[in-house]
Amino acid sequence: MTKVLIVDDAAFMRMMIRDILEKNGFEVVGEASNGIKAVELYKKEKPEVVTMDITMPDMDGIEAVKQIRAFDPESKIIMCSAMGQQSMVMDAIRAGARDFIVKPFQADRVIEAIRKAIG
Repeated sequence: MTKVLIVDDAAFMRMMIRDILEKNGFEVVGEASNGIKAVELYKKEKPEVVTMDITMPDMDGIEAVKQIRAFDPESKIIMCSAMGQQSMVMDAIRAGARDFIVKPFQADRVIEAIRKAIG
């Protein structure tokens, strides 16, 4: 079972992603509400995939991607962004994110991005 870490500052978004993942046979090993917690949880849980929000308090998703990639260059991170954040998405891809999905999420797009990331 593929282990996934969900990172988003909005609890309802984490709940929505968790619901999509669990219904499709993925195991959610943790949830973080900011980049600092995301990096800590990544090191502890070593998930196979991370869904990462871009805009969060304390540490944004792009900085978190950089820190996770520094710790684990093989990490697979999928950015989650709202519409109109294209420049941030490009920054995230340059930082090492594998893919991005746009909010509001479509379940099939979330699953497709994760399956593509894990190969």
